[in-house]
Amino acid sequence: MGTRYALGAAINAGLRAAMARDEKVLVMGEDIAALGGVFRVTDGLAAEFGTDRVVDTPLAESGIVGTAIGLALRGYRPVCEIQFDGFVYPAFDQIVSQLAKMRARSQGRLSLPIVIRIPVGGGIGAVEHHSESNEAYFAHTAGLRVVSCSNPDDAFHMIQQAIASDDPVIFYEPKRRYWDKGEVLDEPSRSLHEAAVLREGTDCTLVAHGPTVATALAAADAAREDGFSVGVVDLRTISPLDVPTLRKVAAASHRVVVVHEASTFLGIGAEIAATITEECFYDLEAPVLRVGAYNLPYPPAHMEDDFLPDVDRVLEAVDASLSF
Repeated sequence: MGTRYALGAAINAGLRAAMARDEKVLVMGEDIAALGGVFRVTDGLAAEFGTDRVVDTPLAESGIVGTAIGLALRGYRPVCEIQFDGFVYPAFDQIVSQLAKMRARSQGRLSLPIVIRIPVGGGIGAVEHHSESNEAYFAHTAGLRVVSCSNPDDAFHMIQQAIASDDPVIFYEPKRRYWDKGEVLDEPSRSLHEAAVLREGTDCTLVAHGPTVATALAAADAAREDGFSVGVVDLRTISPLDVPTLRKVAAASHRVVVVHEASTFLGIGAEIAATITEECFYDLEAPVLRVGAYNLPYPPAHMEDDFLPDVDRVLEAVDASLSF
């Protein structure tokens, strides 16, 4: 049996384990040392490892990432915290123009083992710029690995696997799931870029990541009460996609619905739908459908329940898929 953690505490424990293992691992970001981060994910790390390795930075995301690039070139393995998803944009140029391209630019002679932690998604009643789902920007950028944990066990192991990667990793943490508790096993059950089939299904499969995995599982439970077998896949990695697993579940259930918090317009669901259609066209009995947020700026907090995908909207998509 493993230890039970909340998801945020599991990331904290994973950071602590990585820092204890390698003195070149350091964490940096706004209010992460003295305060322990706005979500307290880095709580206690400064007391244990000192402020040389747990660094409070100015409110300057481009500076955080630019400094991390310099540190990585000098042999360190920085972990940057972006306080909220919508705050990453000042660092966008550093990430896509420098971080993602340095290895190719140097013909493989240089590596940038940097992890950028980003609390992602809505559901916490926050104000503007605090509830973005911007994974498609970075998944579209060659040279970056983009991962998204959904439960404490994955949070604990995936943050350590990301830190061990010699390629830069964008590490998405579902902020509304930070307090969800679960068992954390001693050893990882799969590699960083392997999707998890959480539930087998013969009628339809839901593909989700991060904050919408719990939504997909709840929808599958509701569908089972109506006599339908609905599977659930946790992508875990957005880039690279685990295409063999997607191919397998599409061939088994013949219907796929992708669920994510981002807008469906040019979202990751579009890439998944295209990939499954190309790979499994003759296995499908319905088009791959997508459930996501609307193609609008994120609304005020009192409207977010209507904006975000919920169980009812997922079940409507399952019904639509089954009707083909």
